[in-house]
Amino acid sequence: MSEQASARPSGARKFIVGRSSDVADGGCMIVTAGGREIGVYRLGDGFHALLNRCPHLGGPLCLGQVVTEVFSPVPGDVRGNSDRRFVACPWHNWEFDIRTGQSYWNPKLRARTVPVGVEAGSDVATAIADGRAERVAGPYFAETIPVTLEDDYIVLTLRAAPSAR
Repeated sequence: MSEQASARPSGARKFIVGRSSDVADGGCMIVTAGGREIGVYRLGDGFHALLNRCPHLGGPLCLGQVVTEVFSPVPGDVRGNSDRRFVACPWHNWEFDIRTGQSYWNPKLRARTVPVGVEAGSDVATAIADGRAERVAGPYFAETIPVTLEDDYIVLTLRAAPSAR
């Protein structure tokens, strides 16, 4: 298990949402885990997750298009930076950095990230058998969440929901 996955908050539950091969580079898989819709993105060899709720007006953020940063160092020279990718909310096109959740339309707004990682199949099977992890039923559908990878499984790590009083 990776360092980030093993350092999950106390009371957190694991949700097995699919194989790493289920998400293409630049793609998104939307899952429901812990009662929340979460978009799991693959950017190169890394995985990132966001709550599927735009902080601007609550739209389905993860249904938006994934776009690459475009910049111009000098007039007439337009370039793309494939290391920086954003999801554009389908309601108003507000863009949020997939890795951090940061908005560049309004620097005070941030999409919520969610921890996600990849673990070895044997570790996942043991966690399910021991009741330490749950399988999420499809279809697979983000709050920004920390992401980790191991072997070929994506693992989300969520804080326990506050209890109702």
